[in-house]
Amino acid sequence: MSSIISLVQRVRTMQNPVEAKPLPDSKPIKFGILGAAAIAPSALIDPAKSHPEAVVYAVAARSHDRAAAFAKKHNIEKVFGGPNGYQELIDSPEIDAIYNPLPNGLHYEWTMKALAAGKHVLLEKPAANTAEETRKMFELADHKGLVLLEAFHYRFHPVANRVKAIIESGELGPVKSTKTSLAIPRGIMKPDDIRFNYSIGGGALMDMGCYTINAMRYFAGVEPTSVLSVEHDLDSPQVDRKTVAKFALPGNITSTIFCDLAMPPALKIIPQLPDINATIECEKGRIQIMNYVMPTAYHSITVTPTGKKSRVEKAYTFPDLGEPWWSSYRYQLEAFINKVKGRPPHVWVTKEDSIKNMEVIESVYAKSGLGSRPKSEYVPPSSE
Repeated sequence: MSSIISLVQRVRTMQNPVEAKPLPDSKPIKFGILGAAAIAPSALIDPAKSHPEAVVYAVAARSHDRAAAFAKKHNIEKVFGGPNGYQELIDSPEIDAIYNPLPNGLHYEWTMKALAAGKHVLLEKPAANTAEETRKMFELADHKGLVLLEAFHYRFHPVANRVKAIIESGELGPVKSTKTSLAIPRGIMKPDDIRFNYSIGGGALMDMGCYTINAMRYFAGVEPTSVLSVEHDLDSPQVDRKTVAKFALPGNITSTIFCDLAMPPALKIIPQLPDINATIECEKGRIQIMNYVMPTAYHSITVTPTGKKSRVEKAYTFPDLGEPWWSSYRYQLEAFINKVKGRPPHVWVTKEDSIKNMEVIESVYAKSGLGSRPKSEYVPPSSE
């Protein structure tokens, strides 16, 4: 019962935090959101409330009415709308950083435009439709001296870092295999969801699969050398609803990723539970992580040394950072603000990491024959 009460308290406080007072000696970073996206409240708006140096100042949408309604609901001061709304938001001198949760196929264009305008960018994953586009974005960010972060928020939470520490401690010996999963039951996403739209970068591997590949690489600690096999269930000829892929990694490590946007019911009638879990098999034991992606709500880290009793760990805070109700997005915002302010972040996802993740995604699509998602038609001005 106490664990359920704690869960309710964490989630309630996470969604309705006490608003932080601005710091007298530090100007807050003002964010503009591109698109009135459903993910924005949990990914930025709610986390920003408890950060004394973050303000969600503006939102833009193709529809001014939609942007206005979104702004009113979330108490956002400035609204941009219409066909030029995104660019007007980016050009606003009041805005310091852009949050880009647009469809995958629009990430490259609008991140490049934001960087060109001198804005830092918090970019939803996957970074772009191709590794080449991802590389170009980071090259521009470096050239302009700006912060660009691909928002693999789970990496900033204590859970992922605790698991990595257990692996690196040597307690269980070298990693021998990993399995990382992210799958949800049919019915959560509507058939017309943008994740099923090839033209804007749809597919399970692009959406949920980017997490599973990132987690595979992070926990294994090495990069895959080859794709051994790929299985897809297709929603359309070029869009995977489900992907299972197996990889070979250095040190005779084998890894499997599983992602599904709409798992069918078991026995055709029993809805399946979400699979948001990871298993790391080591030479001298195993680590099982329940809910590595959204661990603030609930999670467990089960460590089983060979021939010994299992132990279960929880990790909601770092020794010197965080509160039990901080979401992975709140930890991510902490790191992003620190980076923008010139302070060392507690965790970071590097440009090399983001580029490699897209390379692995493309290698899976190449292996199966589906091919990479369409390149953006946007061509940056040569001056950028």
